[in-house]
Amino acid sequence: MKTVRYAYALTGALLLGGTAASLTLQRPAIAQQAQNEPGAITATAPRAGAPMSFADMVARLQPAVVNISTDQKVTLQQPTNPFAGTPFGDLFGQFGGGGRGGAPVTREAQSLGSGFIISPDGYIVTNNHVVAAGMRGAVVTSIRVTLPDRKEYVAKLIGRDTASDLALLKINAPGPLPFVRWGDSAHARVGDWVIAIGNPFGLGGTVTAGIISAVHRVTGQGANDRFIQTDASINQGNSGGPMFDMNGNVIGINSQIFSQSGGNIGIGFAIPAEEARPIIDTLMKGGTVKRGYLGVGIQPVTDDIAAALGLPKNSGEIIGRVEPNGPAAKAGLRAGDVVTKVNGTAVTPDNTLSYLIASVTPGSTARLDIIRDGKPTSANVTVATRPPEDQLAATSGSGDDFSADDDDDQSGQQQQAPSNAIGLTVQPLTAAIARQIGVDSTVQGVVISQVDPSSDAGQKLRRGDVVSAINGTPVRTAADLARGVQAAKAAGRPQVLLMVVRGRNPGAFIAVKIK
Repeated sequence: MKTVRYAYALTGALLLGGTAASLTLQRPAIAQQAQNEPGAITATAPRAGAPMSFADMVARLQPAVVNISTDQKVTLQQPTNPFAGTPFGDLFGQFGGGGRGGAPVTREAQSLGSGFIISPDGYIVTNNHVVAAGMRGAVVTSIRVTLPDRKEYVAKLIGRDTASDLALLKINAPGPLPFVRWGDSAHARVGDWVIAIGNPFGLGGTVTAGIISAVHRVTGQGANDRFIQTDASINQGNSGGPMFDMNGNVIGINSQIFSQSGGNIGIGFAIPAEEARPIIDTLMKGGTVKRGYLGVGIQPVTDDIAAALGLPKNSGEIIGRVEPNGPAAKAGLRAGDVVTKVNGTAVTPDNTLSYLIASVTPGSTARLDIIRDGKPTSANVTVATRPPEDQLAATSGSGDDFSADDDDDQSGQQQQAPSNAIGLTVQPLTAAIARQIGVDSTVQGVVISQVDPSSDAGQKLRRGDVVSAINGTPVRTAADLARGVQAAKAAGRPQVLLMVVRGRNPGAFIAVKIK
C-alpha cells in the first residue's frame, strides 16, 4: 500500500546500520528487580503545576540504556583513470592506479545509536536502522554494545523487523544486568511529561525531557505508521533509545525526527510500546512478524475528494489501484471504491487502511465496508501475507512526475472538450500517443492536450496526462468527460474526481474544481 508522504523527509535519527544472521537463544532463569519496579521511583513524579527534578529517576534508569555501534565494510567503485595506459597513469592513485583504473575498493565505516536492556540476561531493543547497513555496498561485520560503565560487548542479532524498524540484540555479560520494563503507551495523553535517554552524536548518555505532542501520529511510513510525537530533544544517535513516562516505564522507542536541516527542531517520533512489545516478543521467541495484505494502492480521502464524491470529510480511504490476482481483486474490489471500515473499525486519518489491514492475521477474512458509486456495500476479503517492504517499493511505481514537452507533435485530431468547465482540452488516446507520452499500452482514456492555467486543473494537471475516469465512470472521449462534469453539477457537487495516469506511474485520483 502506498500513501502520500510529507514534503520534508522524515529523517531517520541514524543513517547507518547493519545485517546479521538470526539466532535463537535459551534465556536463563535470572531473578532480579527491574530498575523501574513499581514503587521504586514514585517520589520523583512531578507535583501539580511544575515538574520536580528528574535526577533520582534518571539515576535508576540510565544504567539500562546502552550505546550501540556497528563496524561496516563498504565496497566503492572507483572512477576510471583517464590517464591509464599513458606515462602518467601511475601518478593518479585516486583512480586505482595504472591500467587498473575503476577497480572497486573497500573502506571501513561505523554507525552509532542507542538501545535499552529489557532483561537481566542481556536482551536489548533498538531500531533496525541502527544495526542495518547504512549504504549500498555496505556489510555489517560486527555490532558492539557499550554499557554506561564503558564496558563493551559484541552483540548478536537475534531478529529484526524492517517494517516496524525494530531489532533485538543479545549480549553475554556478567549478570544480572540492569534492565527496564515496558509501560502502557495506550493510555499516554497529549501533554504528559516524557524523558528520552540516548547517545546523540556519540556523546554518551544524554537525557532530555519534554511532553507528548501527539499520539497516533501518521507520518506516511506504511503499515506501521503510528507514532508518539514529542518535543523532547531527539537527535542523530538517539535512535533506538527509550522514551520513559513519569513512572519510569518505556512507552516508546525513539526512532525518527522531522527536520529541514537534520537537527532537532522539537518534532520527534517514537514507536509506541503497544506496537513494539508484541514484535519484540515474537523476535525473542525466534519467530517472524507477519502482517495482513490487501493488494491495493490507496489514497486518503482529502477534502477535495470528499467534496467530489459527496462524502463526509476524514472518512475512509479510496482505492486507486488493485493488484491483479491479489486478495482485493479476488474479492471484487476495484479502483474508486472507498473503504470506510475494516471489521467494524472506522478508517480514519489516525486508523489508516494500511494499519488496520496489517493488524489482520494473514489467512483470515476481513469484512470491508465500502462506498461504491455513492452507495454503501461490503466485501469479505481473505487477507494475504504482506510482502517485504523492498518488494512493495519496487512494484509501487517510480513516483516521478511526468512532464510533457509543449513542442511535441501529438498525432490525432484535437477535440475542444465541451467539458472545459474544468479547464481541460482533451483528445482520444491512440496507440501512437501512448508510446509518445510513455504510458502503458493497456491504459485507456483521453489525453490532455491543453490546460487552462487559471483553472484548478491548471494547478494539478498538465499536457500529456491521461484521464481514464470521472467520478468512477470510464472516459474514452471528450463527450464522456463533459457528461461527467454535467452530472456532477446537476448533483450540486463543486468538484469532479478524475482518475489520472502520468507516464509509467500508477493511476491516481485527483479532485478538480468546476469553474
